[in-house]
Amino acid sequence: MGMENHVRDRYSEGATKVVEALCCPVSYDAGLLKILPKEIIDRDYGCGDPSSYVKKGDTVLDLGSGGGKICYMAAQLVGEGGKVIGIDMNDDMLALARKYQDDIAKKLGEDRVVFHKGRIQDLSLSLDRVSEYLAANNVIDLESADAFDAWVATQRSESPMIEDNSVDLVISNCVLNLVDDAMKWHMVEEIFRVVKPGGRVAISDIVSDVLVPEELKADPELWSGCISGAFVESELIEMFGSVGFTAVAFDKWDEKPWQIVDDIEFRSVTLTATKPLSSTHEEQLDMGHGVIYRGPMAVVEDELGNVFPAGVRIAVSQQVFERLGMAPFAEQFILLSPENPPNPALFTASPGTIRHPTETRGGKSMFKSDGGCGPSSGCC
Repeated sequence: MGMENHVRDRYSEGATKVVEALCCPVSYDAGLLKILPKEIIDRDYGCGDPSSYVKKGDTVLDLGSGGGKICYMAAQLVGEGGKVIGIDMNDDMLALARKYQDDIAKKLGEDRVVFHKGRIQDLSLSLDRVSEYLAANNVIDLESADAFDAWVATQRSESPMIEDNSVDLVISNCVLNLVDDAMKWHMVEEIFRVVKPGGRVAISDIVSDVLVPEELKADPELWSGCISGAFVESELIEMFGSVGFTAVAFDKWDEKPWQIVDDIEFRSVTLTATKPLSSTHEEQLDMGHGVIYRGPMAVVEDELGNVFPAGVRIAVSQQVFERLGMAPFAEQFILLSPENPPNPALFTASPGTIRHPTETRGGKSMFKSDGGCGPSSGCC
């Protein structure tokens, strides 16, 4: 908790005055900044722009929302009926974000943004509610402490701050590295829990090119400065893939390091990933679908063990077929549906099994290319 307190204190300072050391140079969409007060713009600390991944109608969750800059940018992009949720544990940052909430709601024509006090590694427990409970109940002995623990357990199970499978897009801007190393795995599991099947993440953060030694991790200034708690670049992708995300990739990777400390390069990246439409543990159905990997690699293998040689019609389950029809896979595959789907059967084909061309003749093919040919273009 000592390091967490130091982070809280340093960002409280950043809420009242500009602290240049807390951010990387980032170019944001100037059009989205027009309705934001200068105070919020000046006291924003980040290393990327995850707002660029927001789609119309999304429910967006911003982890470590700070003064609300990215939340208010996202609120303009989700449009009418969309929703943006900001989570932060710092009272001063939350006060700054909420200070302008009514004013921005009037400019948008509706209030699309809500801010909660909470830890980004524990999205089930609202610290606003904890504060209310403690104000109304004296926790002074074992009996009252047990009652508090029971209340917390009930909150997590029956009234979580962020519900399971409720968010279209989770974003974060240079905050995940501030979480204690022991809680990082749980934090990523929490992100997976709240994302809807088919939902996405766009995480801008600082990574190191090699493991950060313990003597740097013990430095509170370097930790709160987004250095000592940085993920190793390979670790970040591995962690998101291990909890169940697919299509995990660095969509952006700054060539120039932000800082070099003790011969370790620290740079800004933006990680993107998607949550599968169905669990890999569910029965996979064979409905006669096939796909062709376009290349240019000779062969690729996905996280589920499916193998796709370039140019070969490969049998896939209905669930895998649907997944490959979504971004970012859709541009890499030709999707083949049978004209007369067979009765549903358990998909038992081994990886790389060829789907004979006669099985998909007469059916639909979907092929997305730079020329604009895709399922909605009418050219296939």
